[in-house]
Amino acid sequence: MVVKSPQELAGLFKVGKVVGESIVHMARQMRPGMTTAELDAIGAAYLKSKGAHSAPQVTYKYPSATCISINEQAAHAIASAQRVIQPGDLVNIDVSAELGGFFADSGASFPVPPVKPEIEKLCRYTKKALRAAIKAVRAGEPLLAIGRAVEPIAKEGGYKIIQDLGGHGIGRKLHEPPHSIPHYLNKRARLKLQSGLVLTIEPFLTAGQGKIYTAEDGWTLITTDGALSAQYEHTLVITDGEPVLITMADGVDW
Repeated sequence: MVVKSPQELAGLFKVGKVVGESIVHMARQMRPGMTTAELDAIGAAYLKSKGAHSAPQVTYKYPSATCISINEQAAHAIASAQRVIQPGDLVNIDVSAELGGFFADSGASFPVPPVKPEIEKLCRYTKKALRAAIKAVRAGEPLLAIGRAVEPIAKEGGYKIIQDLGGHGIGRKLHEPPHSIPHYLNKRARLKLQSGLVLTIEPFLTAGQGKIYTAEDGWTLITTDGALSAQYEHTLVITDGEPVLITMADGVDW
């Protein structure tokens, strides 16, 4: 989507705020001993209270309202009554929603206390990578500016970028062109960013090999070596200067 009016921007801000708030709300309610199905129910109830709808359910008939991925699960894990959140886990909460015909998407990784130093470092570097990428994008820059900003930070921390997980256009649908926006330096990604373009930036860093596979459920993406990964994501609007963050809300610190 390319934003063409103040009304469209207002619609994006409205759904983006709900998405950011829902993640913060879920993270604050998360406790060891809780199942991911219980945490997902909290997210579903919050979206419903705001009049929003789960975007993956609306778009793909996804089995749960949100994606809650733990440890070796890199992304898109289905909420389960069998998966129990444990002390020391790394939990990724990814929420995308539709409200009033507009879509927004955000995600963040939350360490469950006691927090191991290696998990704290992984999260810190992944946040740093997201912020660097956000700072790098503006109208006229190529898509490769995202990977060009992320890659040095990943290398500095000793991490690999999960290349099979990229950003995407969004706005009137959950997934729009440009698809599979790389967070690694892909010199073929030369499409020029234009003012008003709505997209997600969501680097995934891992201490492992950076490879993933799809579980038998057809949704959950798991690191092939069982390594942890972290992700932080915002939906944003490209401008001639700093991009506009759509999924900011009180309590969002990524």
